[in-house]
Amino acid sequence: MKNVVLLGSTGSIGTSTVKVAEDLPEKIRLVGLAAGNNLELLLEQTQKHRPEVISISDPEKAKAAKNALGNSTQVHCGAEGLIKLATLPSADIVLIAIVGTAGLQPALAAIRAGKDIAVASKEILVMAGEIVMNEARKHGVRVLAVDSEHSAIFQCLNEKPGSSVRNLWLTASGGPFRTTPKSEFAGITVERALKHPSWVMGRKITIDSATLFNKGLEMIEARWLFDIEMGRVKVVVHPQSVVHSMVEFVDGSIIAQLSTPDMCLPIQYALTYPERARSERVQTNLAKLGTLTFEEPDVERFPSINLARKAGEIGGTLPAVLNAANEIAVDAYVNCKITFPQITEIVQHTMERHEVVEHASLDQILEADGWARQIAAG
Repeated sequence: MKNVVLLGSTGSIGTSTVKVAEDLPEKIRLVGLAAGNNLELLLEQTQKHRPEVISISDPEKAKAAKNALGNSTQVHCGAEGLIKLATLPSADIVLIAIVGTAGLQPALAAIRAGKDIAVASKEILVMAGEIVMNEARKHGVRVLAVDSEHSAIFQCLNEKPGSSVRNLWLTASGGPFRTTPKSEFAGITVERALKHPSWVMGRKITIDSATLFNKGLEMIEARWLFDIEMGRVKVVVHPQSVVHSMVEFVDGSIIAQLSTPDMCLPIQYALTYPERARSERVQTNLAKLGTLTFEEPDVERFPSINLARKAGEIGGTLPAVLNAANEIAVDAYVNCKITFPQITEIVQHTMERHEVVEHASLDQILEADGWARQIAAG
């Protein structure tokens, strides 16, 4: 039995994690749940799974939760509540599925408390991969991947050393505009950008998939998770989203992990590792799928790949700047303040203005994050 704290229980990854826990009641127990603002769903999850502790961002909603639950469950709120849950003594693993940078401090707190962490929030390793992985090694805990691509690489590597790897291959669906001419990009509406061809995800990650920034962030994340330099992290477009990623070894062999797209599978693997638990949720019929295709990413139409590679190669505070500027630009886009191509333009402009601090401290990373948000907001 794994005791799991779930930060971000009401979001896309969070609700999938709850499904996995319901599939495997003899293996997974939810001992802590944290939500952003969806009090109704948090209370529903709490009444069903009876966690020890819950937390919600808004203090007023925390009061309402206390009134609804009485003394049956501890209730916390805000950033302090996330730290309380991340360091819960009974927890074996903390799954972090909070959008944006809010998951960084809880991740570090969990690691320092000796908890394994499962990372669904890319920002944690993009911003502070060097710090997070150093802390994990220092405290002897695992950092497990929840992204389908990183879970695939983790499964394919199967603890083989980095010296045996020629390249890591992250697959990308190509998003909804894989074949759209660049001349039409300025007219892409938010509604169109939110229609992903393969996955059902939250707004931010869906827009990131449309610009391919999602894949860029995953490249930086892979660099730290698997301790491999950026030059050996590659991207290939695979529209069917069945091959979740691949490892190319030095002898020329390529090992891939395949399944029909369903986030429950990588979530389950992270929470039950090193075991594989039986589940009927994911069924893959290769004959029915028929054809799997691959193509080079078009970096002229999607320059986000090269911006992310540059940020990952230079390192220091630059990945945090890339991430923060992208968050601001995506927010501006979904609020119809800028066009689709301007997302990438804003990120590039912000990166060009930044003076990089190498091997940055956490304070320097957070300072760079704040600076980038101001510059990107104009």
